Amino acid sequence: MTFATRESASRRQRPSNRQGPIVLGCLAALVPMVACHAGASASSAANSASGAASGAKVQALLEKARRNLVFVQGGSFQMGDIGPIDSPGKLPYTSAQNNKPLHKVTLDSFSMSAYKTSYADIDVYTDATAQPMIGVDKSTLRFRYPDAAAGLDWQHARAYCQWLGAMLNLPMDLPTEAQWEYAARNRGQRVSFATDNGKVEPGRNVWEYQQRLDYIEKAHLNDYSPSLPLGQFPATPLGLRDMMTDGYEWMLDWYGADYYQTSPERNPLGPSTGTERVLRSTAGSSGAALSFGDGMTFTRFHRKPSPPSVSLWTGKAEPGLNMTPDTTARCVVNTPSAVR
Repeated sequence: MTFATRESASRRQRPSNRQGPIVLGCLAALVPMVACHAGASASSAANSASGAASGAKVQALLEKARRNLVFVQGGSFQMGDIGPIDSPGKLPYTSAQNNKPLHKVTLDSFSMSAYKTSYADIDVYTDATAQPMIGVDKSTLRFRYPDAAAGLDWQHARAYCQWLGAMLNLPMDLPTEAQWEYAARNRGQRVSFATDNGKVEPGRNVWEYQQRLDYIEKAHLNDYSPSLPLGQFPATPLGLRDMMTDGYEWMLDWYGADYYQTSPERNPLGPSTGTERVLRSTAGSSGAALSFGDGMTFTRFHRKPSPPSVSLWTGKAEPGLNMTPDTTARCVVNTPSAVR
């Protein structure tokens, strides 16, 4: 802002020489004050614009989250390796012992997100909650795409779902593994693979090896990515996407290798304590590899919920290193009716 002084045409209105320096000194003192005020106004306007943009992104995320919820009517099913009741020889499909025995589970109705949480989603969350961005370390940046599954530890995964729930005024959380398996098997049917037809058909409903490489090359992505952009293949009959690949999904449950032997029938929540959390689904892979057991609807994985940031190459602590680039979140709403 520029100030100008103008002498009066009338000598009677001219201040004396003694007063002149005082007046000019006052004006000089006002200049930085006004400039400061102008700077503060500009900063305030910029902050307001930034806040409005952030608010618009949050609103868009909330609308998308609500729109993508798939209602899953509750019911009963046999949870675990379904080989003994489904395979021609009535033998288990896998040699793993942690998905046995088959046991009856009854669940209340719930709704599940059709998609895994993407980096674009989690960036809105961290910005809105004034947290550092996730997955910006040198290692993770190589495959950090906006529409790929976000690499989250268990705490961030659950915090994100609960924040969404608070913003939407809905009881949102991570799914229990019973909820996840029930949904992946189309409400507990004898479904071994969570695809549109329960079968693995590489190139049509899951990645085929060369198809994945071609997509990576065409899109200039990293061939070691734990997740490629989501939603590339048909949904399951319930409307869920990428249940079989492109990112392990954190469950609410603590992991117990023998939990199925003592699991309650109604709405099981997993062991009361533990050192590791359950994971379902798998990281990015081709259908041929997934069909050998890792991609089955009843296959269980487990990891520490928040592993320390230690370099795998040097063994030294490396603050900020994302140790969970291949684990992500898919949220559920625990209400007995569909979300409108």
